[in-house]
Amino acid sequence: MAMTYENRTVHGVVEQLAAQKGDKNFLTYEGQLYSYTEINNAAGQIAAGLQKLGVKKNDKVAIMMSNRPEFLFTWFGLSKLGAVEVPVNTAHKGALLSYMINMSDSVILVLETAFTEQIKDILPNLTKLRHIVILGDMDKLDDRTISYCDISENDGSYKPCLVLRSDPCAMMFTSGTTGPSKGAVVPHNYQLVMAEIICGMADYSAADCLYNALPLFHGNAQTLSTMPALISGARMVLAKRFSATRFWDDIRRYNCTEFNYIGGILAILLKAEPRDDDASNPIRVMVGAGANKEIFTAFEDRFNVQLVEGYGMSEIGTPLNTSPGDRRPGSCGTLNPGYQIKLVDDDGEEVGIDTPGELLIRPLKDHSMMLEYYKMPEKTVEAWQNLWFHTGDYLRRDKDDYYYFVDRKKDALRRRGENISSFEVEQGVNSHPAVLESAAVAVKSELGEDEVLVCVALKKGESLSAAELIHYCEKHMAYFMVPRFIRFMTVLPKTPTERVQKYRLREEGVTVDTFDREGHLL
Repeated sequence: MAMTYENRTVHGVVEQLAAQKGDKNFLTYEGQLYSYTEINNAAGQIAAGLQKLGVKKNDKVAIMMSNRPEFLFTWFGLSKLGAVEVPVNTAHKGALLSYMINMSDSVILVLETAFTEQIKDILPNLTKLRHIVILGDMDKLDDRTISYCDISENDGSYKPCLVLRSDPCAMMFTSGTTGPSKGAVVPHNYQLVMAEIICGMADYSAADCLYNALPLFHGNAQTLSTMPALISGARMVLAKRFSATRFWDDIRRYNCTEFNYIGGILAILLKAEPRDDDASNPIRVMVGAGANKEIFTAFEDRFNVQLVEGYGMSEIGTPLNTSPGDRRPGSCGTLNPGYQIKLVDDDGEEVGIDTPGELLIRPLKDHSMMLEYYKMPEKTVEAWQNLWFHTGDYLRRDKDDYYYFVDRKKDALRRRGENISSFEVEQGVNSHPAVLESAAVAVKSELGEDEVLVCVALKKGESLSAAELIHYCEKHMAYFMVPRFIRFMTVLPKTPTERVQKYRLREEGVTVDTFDREGHLL
């Protein structure tokens, strides 16, 4: 799709497609079809309604919705006004939810009825909100409450303003590790650059249909799924949420050719009971990250799909990627020509081939990475030390310039003089046929440095003792990687985007139901 300077904005893409494709179907949701024109018109109505409420360029508007078309209408409508979308994780509550809404300076919250109880609990703290727009059955929270119908039922007439590709488009909150969550502000051009990279990775065309089951409040579902579908002219099927039991049925029902995966989704799908028709599906390619060689090969062989992987984060996009014609199982790919990167040790010196180092990056295209951490100038400067963005992730490079993820810097462990990758410990534990998934974290050792704690969730109907798992690990891991502590859990604590909340496991540490292989059940 030819993108001119003037329309390198989110709404510019929507408007151009509405003019080109009109009544052709773009979105399918719960069996309901939406054309490009219908989506653009609905976004115009939201823009008009919010403008009447006083929303102007650079104002922040929080969205707290599940996956549904109205999320897209609101997101695209805000873009038309030059306002900044603040997508809020629907699982948040209490102090963190209050912090995100207030810290972002959101003047309006567009809220789905299902989440009103979470807002009621913090309502007195949300003093910056001028209005709370309720989508669904009206639940009047206070005098600021109005219905979504009040902003959506109009003729779509609004006063446009000049919006540039360099203008802020969205504020994506990144998980806090040693402090509060940070709001990464990204410009319009960032979302288009990322979409173009994904389209190149997966070779999208108008013949494709993308299955989008990740939450729309997450950057992946917006930037790596919705925007690529738009700029390639493909169709998109929006699911309410990811469901392993419904996944393949939906893929076949809607004839989907692509899906973005994150977290443990591949392992979960792979561990389902095999079916005779596993390889009979329309999926052409799946885009994601983090599949080890064994899962990569087993998944492709069983389901007859191609996996392409990359490396990225909210602040920087996707600087490393593979493609259907250039893949190495276990690798997150080669350098995209739009970036410069280097791997460095703790002293900032570049490391050599096959030596882990922290990934540092900077862009070669303007406005293709985040603008700032909102209202955190010291964190912005800290991240951009010496004019390089510090990712906090360890990677290594092979002799052919393919890169491999090693570990999160904050998740790295050091036990008795050996550096240990939690990622690799988890891979070893997950290879046991009874294990569904696991999370490895460091706990302090009485000898100094760290001990390895692995929290494990088993497949339904499976049983496994800690001693059996330890024995398995001893057979499949280096001696220093074998965990000392094993804790079995029904489910691991996760965010709605299927990422394990390791900070909670670290905080809980060695609990009374934890097995200690050097002692006993504590």
